[in-house]
Amino acid sequence: MKEIRITVNGKPYELSVRPWATLLEVIREDLGLTGTKEGCGVGECGACTVIMNGKSVNACLVLAPEADGKEITTIEGLAQGEKLDPIQQAFYEIGGLQCGFCTPGMIMSTKALLAETPEPTDHEIRKGLEGNFCRCTGYTKIFESVREASRKSRR
Repeated sequence: MKEIRITVNGKPYELSVRPWATLLEVIREDLGLTGTKEGCGVGECGACTVIMNGKSVNACLVLAPEADGKEITTIEGLAQGEKLDPIQQAFYEIGGLQCGFCTPGMIMSTKALLAETPEPTDHEIRKGLEGNFCRCTGYTKIFESVREASRKSRR
């Protein structure tokens, strides 16, 4: 077992983890934060996207010991009580979701994108969501949601 210290959604944790455990396993199984999804398990689908030290990462590809000392934000860390984050609100209002399985990863990738590029072009949105797959939509509503989130975040 390996001892790690991580901060998830602003709360510090000291955990004893298997050296081969992924950050995704720790988030879901040890911390009980099930908003982050496992889709493919090999970093191809984006369902497990979280923000680690300000950058979006696929939690299925990060070994838990690599997260030692890092700050992690999951989908559960965005809303403030009943008040949704502007990105969550935009996805809800515009309808940038259907089954919802990919939505946490899409929202977390959008959060990282808008932190770096507050007014992204369509090309930058495509690049920012690269690696996030949705099997239900044609992406039109997702891109509209990102544009609306950009507007809401600047207000």
